[in-house]
Amino acid sequence: MAEQTNPFGDLTKMLEQFKVPGVDMSALMESRKKDIEAIVEANKSAYDSMQAVARKQTEMLTRAMQDIQAAATAGADPTKHTEVARNACVKALEDIKDLAEIARKSQTDAMTSITQRANEHMEEIKKMLQRK
Repeated sequence: MAEQTNPFGDLTKMLEQFKVPGVDMSALMESRKKDIEAIVEANKSAYDSMQAVARKQTEMLTRAMQDIQAAATAGADPTKHTEVARNACVKALEDIKDLAEIARKSQTDAMTSITQRANEHMEEIKKMLQRK
């Protein structure tokens, strides 16, 4: 099993060598770490959404194939063909709505994560400026 390491450790040590008066390097590094965590969270949300879309598309394809089989077994009865076609259209519209909702939710979740971090970042900057 791979050993977990702090990806910021070496960078933190390097930056701490440059003692800049009035700059809290550990606070600065913690802030950057939070920025990266927000980006990771947004990417996770996007990845989860892509998986949901792929699952939905697989479900749609499976159902379409079942509908084609049903139409083929319906024989020459135009009433059954009309019903199968109508049901397929209704389901296709529902599926499009579901896909749009998945995309909307993904974008909302990603933006929430990034916006929250941006607001925290602004508060951090305000606090840094007040110390002077």
